[in-house]
Amino acid sequence: MEFKGLEELAGHRNMQQLVQLRWVAIFGQVVTIGIAQFILGVHLPLPLMLEVLACLVAFNIACQLRWHDQQVVSNRELLLSLCVDILALTLQLYFSGGVTNPFVFLYLMQVVLSAILLTFDAALIILGISIGCVAGLVLFYTPLEIPMNHDLGFSSLYIQGTLVCFTLNAVLLVFFLHRIRSNLRDRDDEISKMNYQAAEERHVIRMALLASGAAHELGTPLATLAVILGDWRRMPEFQKNPVLQEEISEMQIQLQRCKTILTGILLSAGEARGESSTRTTMKAFVDSLLEEWKLSRRVVRVECINGFERDDVEIVSDTTIKQMLFNILNNALDASPDWVKLEAFRDNDLLKFIVTDAGTGFSPEMLAQFGNIYQSTKGQLGGGLGLFLVNKVANELGGALSVHNLPTGGAQVLLQIPLSSVQLK
Repeated sequence: MEFKGLEELAGHRNMQQLVQLRWVAIFGQVVTIGIAQFILGVHLPLPLMLEVLACLVAFNIACQLRWHDQQVVSNRELLLSLCVDILALTLQLYFSGGVTNPFVFLYLMQVVLSAILLTFDAALIILGISIGCVAGLVLFYTPLEIPMNHDLGFSSLYIQGTLVCFTLNAVLLVFFLHRIRSNLRDRDDEISKMNYQAAEERHVIRMALLASGAAHELGTPLATLAVILGDWRRMPEFQKNPVLQEEISEMQIQLQRCKTILTGILLSAGEARGESSTRTTMKAFVDSLLEEWKLSRRVVRVECINGFERDDVEIVSDTTIKQMLFNILNNALDASPDWVKLEAFRDNDLLKFIVTDAGTGFSPEMLAQFGNIYQSTKGQLGGGLGLFLVNKVANELGGALSVHNLPTGGAQVLLQIPLSSVQLK
């Protein structure tokens, strides 16, 4: 459906080209009729030919008004527009000598345009109509007294008309076909970009499915280890040994880190870990996620401004949002190992989280392509997946993710999430 939309948008630009070409054709007909009638002395049925011109002008004005605002033009509408042009040309030739008129070769322009603008079936329709009109003009036309003095060379009126018709065909086809093909190239480029993006997303889905399967398999042994470590901590033999108690605590911390990593893997697959949601507040949520993150990483200094200390709200603890913030904080810490800042506050119906670092910031290329997969400053194969997934999940939640560099150095990432997605009903 998206590809069809691109085809119709390209059709809109091509329809605009046809409208411009029709104005050129109308002007050319007026000039040609005037020269033939008043300079060359060829007697033409002026009232009838001017009526055809007036109808063509009215049709072109209607096209210009209709497709000035409407941005979608179908193949059928382009076909109808070309049929009107063929009808007008046929009537003008009927009143001015039929196939004996050298301008009969203007039908070739309509055939060439249809071959480029329309589908194959529609182009065949234009081809059949053109051939039928030319054949009809052999039998039915208003005769003109145009001498066929081919031996006179350039002095022959018929040869002069043929040269003018050829020149007009050639110039208009080169000029307008170049612009039409430019429109079609733009459409093809957009389709290529969409195909590339779809291939990337399929690749992410395959990786996510593989990671999800592995994460589910690892979840059971980790849960078993958590139970065993809890039992060990309560056993009298271990309680009497401070060294073993300390090692058990360290093992539990590392086990919790493994669970956090699994949560991130399942998040990338669009899933959440099978843990019960808990009732809490935004202040407690921010404090707990920051403490949990500091346990999982070696953080030199982290500054936190928790705006919910003054404007707290009850929520359901959301593992997805926690993991999104973990990804943003991890990226900031990788860029700025000595200092990271987290700000969390409420702005009307939005939850806003701002993460600031003192690193080198994002390159102009990354800012221009932010949100695309594999856009990374780390120079690693597969890098950039974290922010890509955070951006994708934020959009699915109705939020947004944005980044920018600071004038004083470093970068800032803003995550906005609707309060309704976590607020306690």
